[in-house]
Amino acid sequence: MKAARLMIAAPGSGSGKTVITCALLQALKDRGLRARALKCGPDYIDPLFHQKVLEVASRNLDAYFSSQEQVRELFLDGVSEADLSVIEGVMGLYDGLGGIREEASAYHLAGILRTPIVLVVNGKGMARSTLALLEGFLHEDAQRLICGVVLNRVGKAQCELLRPLIEERFGIRVFGYLPERQALSFDSRHLGLQLPEEIHSFRAQITEAAKLLAESVCVEELVSAAQSAEELYAEPRDTTAGLPAAVSRVRLGIARDEAFCFYYEDNLRMLRAAGAELVPFSPIHDEKLPEHVHGLLLGGGYPELWCEQLSENVSMRRAVREAIASGMPSVAECGGFMYLHEWLVDQQGARFALCGVVPGECTYQGRAVRFGYVELTERQGAFLPQGCGIRGHEFHYFESNNNGEGCMAVKPVSGKSWSCVHVGAHHWWGFPHLYYPSAPAYAEHIILQALKYKNCQMEKTVS
Repeated sequence: MKAARLMIAAPGSGSGKTVITCALLQALKDRGLRARALKCGPDYIDPLFHQKVLEVASRNLDAYFSSQEQVRELFLDGVSEADLSVIEGVMGLYDGLGGIREEASAYHLAGILRTPIVLVVNGKGMARSTLALLEGFLHEDAQRLICGVVLNRVGKAQCELLRPLIEERFGIRVFGYLPERQALSFDSRHLGLQLPEEIHSFRAQITEAAKLLAESVCVEELVSAAQSAEELYAEPRDTTAGLPAAVSRVRLGIARDEAFCFYYEDNLRMLRAAGAELVPFSPIHDEKLPEHVHGLLLGGGYPELWCEQLSENVSMRRAVREAIASGMPSVAECGGFMYLHEWLVDQQGARFALCGVVPGECTYQGRAVRFGYVELTERQGAFLPQGCGIRGHEFHYFESNNNGEGCMAVKPVSGKSWSCVHVGAHHWWGFPHLYYPSAPAYAEHIILQALKYKNCQMEKTVS
C-alpha cells in the first residue's frame, strides 16, 4: 500500500520534536491536507498534543509492545483516511530498550515502517559543531533513512551558513529552520510536558508556530519526502476472535477529566471493536457513576494535582467503592490505582482521603520510582492465560505501600523483577500502564467479566 509518511526525530529529548510536529500538523491542515499523527513509544502526553491540533485521536506505535508485523498492521489501519502520516519519535533517534539497545527506538520503528526521517537539531549555541553531530548520527544510519534536517532555535543567517556545508558534505536536505520564540516551547513537569489543556494560549501558540514553520521551512519538500516512502504491506488479523456477539451491549465507564487522561488509543479501539461502549465520567466533577455501566476503567494521569478536589467529591468516591464491592469489574492503572487507595500524600505532605478500595497510601518520592518497559505475568491465571505475559510501561513519582502480589514484573534488558498488582477475577489494579494488543486475552477478559456482571444485574432486576 502506498502511504505517505514521515518521522520527526531528534538527537535527544528537549530538541523540539513535539512543537515542530504540532506546527507541521497545523501547517498541513492549513494547506487542506488530511494529516494523521502517531507517536513512537509509550508516551501518553505527546499524542494529546497531536489530538489537540488535529481534533482526532493520535495513536502510539511501539516496537517493544508489538511485533514488527503488528507494527505495520497497526500503522496501516486507517492510513487510507489520511493524505500523510506524521510520526513523532521518542528520546534520541537511536535510544531504545535500556537506553543501550536499538530495539524499540525511533530508528527501529522507522526501519520497520521504511519511513523517511527528518532530524530536528537544536542548533542553539552551535555552528560548525552541527556538522560533527550530524556526521555521527548519519554514520549510525545503516538503512539510510535520514533524509534531511530542520535546524531549531537558530536564525536565518546561521541556517544559510550551514545549509551548503550540510547538503554538500552529507547529501541530505536542510528543510529549513525555526527561530527561538516563546511560541515554540512548552513547559514541563515531573512526568513530561504540561497537558495541552493547561496551556491557556495553546491554540495561539500552535497558530504562530505553524506560521513560522511555513515561512522558514519548506513544507512542500517535507510532503515530497513523505510521498517518497516505499509501499508497505501487512496481513490484517482479527484481534477480537472468540468474543461473543452479545458484548455489543456492554457499557464500560471510563474516567476522563483533568486528573485521568492517559489511555492508549489502541486499547480503546480494541474494546470498541469487541462491541463495548465506553462511557466517560469525571471523578472530579460528577457526583455518581454513569447509569447502567458494567465495568470501570481508571486510567493514568495526574491525580496528585487534583487530590483535594478528588477527596472532596465524597459521593463519587463512595460510588466507585460500592460498585467495586458489588463485583463490578475494574481496571486501574497508575493514577487510577492511586485513586483507589485510602490515602494520597502530595508533594507538600498534605494527606487526602480517596476511595479506600486499596488499603494503604501513596506518597511522593521526589524521583521516578520505576521507569521503563515491563512484561507482566500473573501468579495465578485471571485476566491472562497461564504463562501468557502482557507488556506495559511504568513512569511514576509516587509509591504505594501496598503494590500487590498478583503479578511478576520483569524488565526486558536487566531482567530485574518484582511483585506487583492486585489481581482477581474481576479486578486488575497497579502502577503499570498496559498495552492490550500485546495480549488480546486481557481485553477479552474485561469484556467477558463485564458481560457476566451485566447478566447478573439483569437477573437481580427480574427476580
